[in-house]
Amino acid sequence: MKTYRAALIGCSRMGAFIDNEQRGASRFKQPYSHAAGYEACERTELVACSDLRPEVLEQAGRRYGVPSEHLYTDYREMIDTLQPDIVSVATQPEQRAEIVTYAAEHGAKAVYAEKAMAASMSDARAMVESVERNNVAFNLGTNRRWEIAYDVMKELIDDGSIGELRSIILYNNGHLFNAASHSLDLALRLSGDVPAQWVQGNLAVPDSVFDGDTLTEDPPGEGIVKLENGVTIYALLSGQSGEFEAVGTRGRLRAIRDGREWDFRVADPADPDPRSLTYRRAFPDFPQRSSTLRLIEDIVHSLDTGEPTRGGVRVAYASTELIFGFIESHRRGGERVPIPLKVSNTRMERNRAARQPLFRPREG
Repeated sequence: MKTYRAALIGCSRMGAFIDNEQRGASRFKQPYSHAAGYEACERTELVACSDLRPEVLEQAGRRYGVPSEHLYTDYREMIDTLQPDIVSVATQPEQRAEIVTYAAEHGAKAVYAEKAMAASMSDARAMVESVERNNVAFNLGTNRRWEIAYDVMKELIDDGSIGELRSIILYNNGHLFNAASHSLDLALRLSGDVPAQWVQGNLAVPDSVFDGDTLTEDPPGEGIVKLENGVTIYALLSGQSGEFEAVGTRGRLRAIRDGREWDFRVADPADPDPRSLTYRRAFPDFPQRSSTLRLIEDIVHSLDTGEPTRGGVRVAYASTELIFGFIESHRRGGERVPIPLKVSNTRMERNRAARQPLFRPREG
């Protein structure tokens, strides 16, 4: 079977070295970085890397066996010269749209873009247009969409184990671009990717983070999302990290410690009060597999068959629109904002130094 050639743009933490930080951690099944995922996948080969920092680029090439002639500080030259099948974009969101659009316009068959999708809604729309016009397979690095644990959670919701789904509660929505890109995507996935009707949001930061329409920091945010099927998403800043709950008419499912523990309760069928969750049920056993590897395998399957990816650029756009909906609602004094967003001129543009990756595994 065909081996697909992958090229990585952005060789820092999630691009190439975050596995060194997660050594021995039970939260993430390795491989976790883009590069390590391509190394582990039998159907892909990492053939080139690009980064603006020569020392990071050299370390990535050494770690993943990429020859020096395939290490580029100019991603455009890399794409034009090597014509990779898959382009991974693990930069910050401020640069994401320009790179994804270039890859889609210059021969890439698939794009694996790190979250958050984009730094503005105009950037996100440009990505959708370019990816769809060029028939490029696309997945966003919202890894919980490929976690087997949350697949099982969704199956239990879909088969009626907790009755009719009424709400999804995200107990620590977090910073909108870094953390909420994960949690909001998971909420949409568990709800069947039903479109949103409206959002209402609040940012837990002073208004000084705005310089006109420029957002100078990634703000923590919370709010409410109403979906077209009547399900409500409550995105909280409760301080309780890594907990996600699905509440139905006859039960609830709660992921604790990001799916390492579960609370699964259902009502007594003979009890007329469905709020009396009498029975505690065991959450089904499930195998542990890398979500990054499953995401890459999903791209490979799409390239093999022409079938859509599990994520897709429209799915990525939907959760991105919720992020900017929260921001827009905050800027309007907490008003309820209809989805699709008609107007959002905000762009995140931070002035910060790049974080140095950990080139060697952490001890212990």
